[in-house]
Order: sequence, then structure tokens, then C-alpha cells
Amino acid sequence: MERALVIVPTYNERENLPRLVPSILSRDERLEILVVDDGSPDGTGELADEIAAAERRVHVLHRAQKQGLGKAYIAGFRWGLERGYDAIFEMDADFSHDPQHLPQFLEAVDKYDVVLGSRYLHGRVTVVNWPIGRLLLSYFANVYARKVTGLPIADLTGGYKCFRREVLAAIDLDRVESNGYAFQIEMSFRAWKKGYRLGEIPIMFVDRDVGESKMSKSIVREAVWRVWRLRWLSIRRKL
Repeated sequence: MERALVIVPTYNERENLPRLVPSILSRDERLEILVVDDGSPDGTGELADEIAAAERRVHVLHRAQKQGLGKAYIAGFRWGLERGYDAIFEMDADFSHDPQHLPQFLEAVDKYDVVLGSRYLHGRVTVVNWPIGRLLLSYFANVYARKVTGLPIADLTGGYKCFRREVLAAIDLDRVESNGYAFQIEMSFRAWKKGYRLGEIPIMFVDRDVGESKMSKSIVREAVWRVWRLRWLSIRRKL
């Protein structure tokens, strides 16, 4: 593994970015960062440009407006594939995904094609600062999605993950339909159906302490019905 890209989508993350960037880069010299900013009104994009001007391992992709997490990652995947990175990460900007786990991902991606950071591995729940209602929603959403799709992983909706470049190159990104948390399920499902090896590592998930959560009812509704569509497309061999 020579070069790895950490994609960090941002929307109003100005307070987190200056702390996050050095924390990521300090974990391994092979890591670079792509900030995908959706026209943040708080100036996150402009701040990212300033950081990139001073640090050659940081890059910025600007999008005109907020279009959703899935579309931000798709844009980042394309950017990374065009530039030949060997592994490409998904990572939140709010420190809910601890950069200390990055070396574990880099080690595991030598064995697996997709590595997922799991909050529910081996029957343990490693989530901090969530109210019980949010935790139960997440846990049982994973049980539901696993039953419908058959995916053999514990945490289907987690957004801390790493893909080998050949996985993303093999997936037709134009056909990826999901945009919220269902996007995480769909990407793993498409990789699994193509025969790629999925592995999980335990992570500690800590809810954000700065900024506002992007969770919404529409994101939950999308995840509920989208898993059935994925199952249907798989049966019809139209993935």
C-alpha cells in the first residue's frame, strides 16, 4: 500500500477541520486528505483551501451546494481513482470517527478488500454520547438491514471505512442510488455481490461535540426502503 486517500465531506465544519487534519496526517505518512466541501456558508471551504496551500498532503474539492453525503463520497471516489490512490477512506469531519484507528484500517486492508469500522462487533456496543433512543434505532436498523440484504457484517450503516481501489473501480458509481445512511449499505452490498472480501475492525464511536448532527427523518426513511430495492436488484441481477 503506497498511497491512501481519506475523503472528508464537510458542511459547516470550520471548527473541527483545523484539529482533524493534523490528527489524520500524523497517523501514517502514506495518508493524504481530500476535503469535499458542499459550499459551507461558515467558510469551511475557504479554510480548507488555506490548509491545503500550506500542506501538500491536503486537497480540496468544492461543490456548489449541499447535495448529500453519498454524492459527496462519489465525487471523492472519482477524484481519488483518477489520481491512482491504492486505498480510499470514508471518514466524518466531526471526530465521531477517531483518527487513531487509521493504522488499523491500513493493516486490515492488506487482508480485506473493504474494511468497515464497526460499533457492534462481537456483541459489544462501542458508542459514546448517544441517547438511548438513537442507539436503539441504529442497532435495530442494522439488524433489519442485515436480515433483508444478507450482508455478513455487524455494522452496515457505519461511515468509517476503507476500500481498495479495485473495488471502487469495479462498481458502476453512476448506478449507486442512495445518498444518506443507505449509501453505506449499498456500497458494501455492491462490493459483496461482486465477490470482494469484507472485513470489520472494532472502533470507538463518539458523537460530535462541536456542530450539528446531519441525521434527519428522510435519511431514516430512505434506509428503510432502500434495502428492499437492493435485494430486488440483486435478485434481478441488475446491480
